[in-house]
Amino acid sequence: MAWIDHAFFVQNKGIYMSNPVVSKNKAVFFTYSIMDESGEIVEQSDLPIGYVHGADSNIIEKLESSMEGKKVGDKLEVMLTPEEGFGDSIPSLTFTDNLENVPSQFHHVGAEVEMKNDKGDIKKFSVSKIEDGKLTVDGNHPLAGKNVTFNITVTDIRDASPDEIQSGRPEDSIPPMLH
Repeated sequence: MAWIDHAFFVQNKGIYMSNPVVSKNKAVFFTYSIMDESGEIVEQSDLPIGYVHGADSNIIEKLESSMEGKKVGDKLEVMLTPEEGFGDSIPSLTFTDNLENVPSQFHHVGAEVEMKNDKGDIKKFSVSKIEDGKLTVDGNHPLAGKNVTFNITVTDIRDASPDEIQSGRPEDSIPPMLH
């Protein structure tokens, strides 16, 4: 231990405090906001969400790599293209029908419905538009096809347990939904 580290160690009554950094197998917690190209906040989480850095965590790759080496309190801005973030908008995942053909519980923008294809795969769609007696549902992510900017604040970093490393998620966090 270097002299200055030893002095810090003694001054803190034998408790050697480290300032952890985001690195492989660390449980990382952060808050975020997402802005569209016009600078409008389109999503925000003031409650920290967590993931395990370097594990299969379902977090957007560029977000994870941008957090490498960061410390608690660090703020970062990460710009994502559709390819880096939420993907391109796929026109074949948008369907429009006459309003009278759709059950009334789905007659509002934001309503969600699950649909099954011929193969039995289930996909969630959201009502994206109602106009001129027509209702449109969209299976794309709401931010698909858009350039977005994440503003992130790292709120906590700790060692992840073996179970957390395997699952990619800290046990004490809200599951990441950034995919």
